[in-house]
Amino acid sequence: MMEKESGVQETTAGNTFSICPVCGRRIAAKRVQTGREVRMRKHCQAHGSFDTVLWRGLRDWQEWRGDIEPPGEGECLRCGNCRGLCPEHKRSTCCTLLEVTSRCNMNCAFCFAGDCLEPDPSLEQVKAWIFDLTVPGKTFLQLSGGEPTVRDDLPDIVTFAKKCGCRYIQLNSNGLRLAEDEDYVRRLAEAGLSFVFLQFDGITDEVYTALRKRPLLSVKERAIDNCGKYGIGVTLVPVIVPGVNEHQIGDIIRYGIRWSPVVRGVHFQPVSYFGRIPALPEDQDRFTLDELLDAVVRQSGGLVQENNLIPSCCDHPMCGFHGDFVTLPDRTLMALTAKRQTCGCCGPEEPGFDPAEKNREFIGRRWNSGKEALLAGAASRSAPTEQDGGFTASDEGGKDASVKEDYTDMDVFLKRVREYGFTLTSMDFQDAGNLDFERLRQCSLHVYRRGRWIPFCAAYMTLFGDISGCYNET
Repeated sequence: MMEKESGVQETTAGNTFSICPVCGRRIAAKRVQTGREVRMRKHCQAHGSFDTVLWRGLRDWQEWRGDIEPPGEGECLRCGNCRGLCPEHKRSTCCTLLEVTSRCNMNCAFCFAGDCLEPDPSLEQVKAWIFDLTVPGKTFLQLSGGEPTVRDDLPDIVTFAKKCGCRYIQLNSNGLRLAEDEDYVRRLAEAGLSFVFLQFDGITDEVYTALRKRPLLSVKERAIDNCGKYGIGVTLVPVIVPGVNEHQIGDIIRYGIRWSPVVRGVHFQPVSYFGRIPALPEDQDRFTLDELLDAVVRQSGGLVQENNLIPSCCDHPMCGFHGDFVTLPDRTLMALTAKRQTCGCCGPEEPGFDPAEKNREFIGRRWNSGKEALLAGAASRSAPTEQDGGFTASDEGGKDASVKEDYTDMDVFLKRVREYGFTLTSMDFQDAGNLDFERLRQCSLHVYRRGRWIPFCAAYMTLFGDISGCYNET
């Protein structure tokens, strides 16, 4: 234990392994706690010392993190360098991400995919990959890129994935084509697309101009509306960048509620510095998980309580949070999670327990359900108007919000949960500055490349000064 000049005690908050953000070499790292703030410190003999903030101290670090055994010296040697999952990996695959293109119809300031442009794999090649990765009746497939909708044959890819037995098929999209080509959305729905992860950074065009280089709010709204017409649930995915949109977190939640049941939830992603990045970020460039937790509660205006957001046991607790809700006719939330639960999505650990499998089923049901409600309300649901802050939608397809339902009736309650489920989740991706192998070995989001499943953060890891994608460990 050390004491800084300020008189605040500095303690070690655990040892782990990371990488040098310049050369990618695996190096020892330690977490240091000063007061309630936690930082990562590491040293590379070739490139010097690095120090980055992990936790600002707005929540109790140890209470959120819990007790987790650190990785050993010879563990996790494959997970961190794109050679596949290591023997010590703690989680099976919850979701498999498959890149079907590197092309994109945008050029965003922040993008994990970087600038590497390669020819699209053929439809036959994509089908071969899907056949190889699919476990019939179980696989949760995430189609990504680049922007997958630049492929005209994407509905054929979805059709094949369903025939192979993929249980859930998710599309990552910026929404441009979903907004402009309604027939394309119809074809995706008929092919069996389960839901859309929609890039959605805020409720004003200033945010999109800063992050995506063009005003896009009306485009996002048309994309949501088209998905609703064909029964495709949408999860809003904001990338939170300090100084740009962190003040709109509560507004994004309220916006999502007003689009329920088309919008199934919000999945926050604090900005991580990989892919298309300028330089090693300073502390002020980072938005930590506890800052996000605090902002969700504080900006929600009472819709979300602190004990409604809890760590998932599917991944490492520091990877994100989970909150399960039901939207009510008065545009409030009924919470289904509470802090005293050991795990919000997966249930208590038992012999033979597989958090990834249970989480896959949970989020699949939440993001995929409600198709009947979506289709029934599509004809009478209006797009957001100038009323109520400029981002409100009509109530549940024209249903009078004053109508009260008896949620003490189990059938009524279960129907409401099924049709109007709403999740608040997050994923705090790691970059070369803050990569922690303790977290990496509990990753359940795996990128499929050439017959290997790779933890997401390792697959997109970019070394500062070497924008070349996957790094090589020496």
